Amino acid sequence: MKKAPPEKVSQEQVVFKVEELEPLLSPDPMIVPPFEPAAIKVKTGETMLIRPMKKEEAPLLLNYLKKIMEVDHDFYDIVGVRVYAEILGWVRNRLKDPYQMVGLIDGHLVGFCNGRLMNEDISISLHTMAYRRGIRAGAILYYAKCEYAFDVLKQKEFWSTFESYNGLKRWGIGMAQPSYPWPDIQHELGGAKVYYITKKYWDTTVKRYLQDMIQSKLERPVSKELLKKNENIIVPEKLEED
Repeated sequence: MKKAPPEKVSQEQVVFKVEELEPLLSPDPMIVPPFEPAAIKVKTGETMLIRPMKKEEAPLLLNYLKKIMEVDHDFYDIVGVRVYAEILGWVRNRLKDPYQMVGLIDGHLVGFCNGRLMNEDISISLHTMAYRRGIRAGAILYYAKCEYAFDVLKQKEFWSTFESYNGLKRWGIGMAQPSYPWPDIQHELGGAKVYYITKKYWDTTVKRYLQDMIQSKLERPVSKELLKKNENIIVPEKLEED
């Protein structure tokens, strides 16, 4: 769009350096404590480490997600595409206050979850993915996100939406999560319905529901040996669907 200036100007062109434009395109981060790594015993007797994902690890997961994008059933494709964009948005500084956690067993990636902070009061749950079946990796990581939002960041609400039937059954219906009126209030994942957990509901009901589901507890502090064992991520060769 062009429009004539309302005044004489000494320069017909005003040139910007990209370093001057970047502050307008990347959001200023909130100052929040990071997720503290935690360990948990899974059903097999193995120890799963949950820790923040590092930006230098993003290419590994992005390459793996390309495989998931090609799975055209049970909504793997749309979840894969969206998680790919969310990780890339984090790496490129185009996503406001994101966090991502990985679940690892002896370095092997068994699960991933992410979200972001809308503001000081509301956390947006983005996705939770289990890459190994039978160890309740998804439930553990969903619990870790909620614990981080409510017990560490002291937020008031945790907003979710669901793409798959399993996600709706396990988290939406299973937790009896209420929803806000739609379309007045929409989740950022495609404008879908917002399901939410309040701090009070977390303390009185949901926390116990998830603890019963994972049948264990997160333990801290984590030993240096466990952190070292899970320092480098080994991604699965293929999606485990059974």
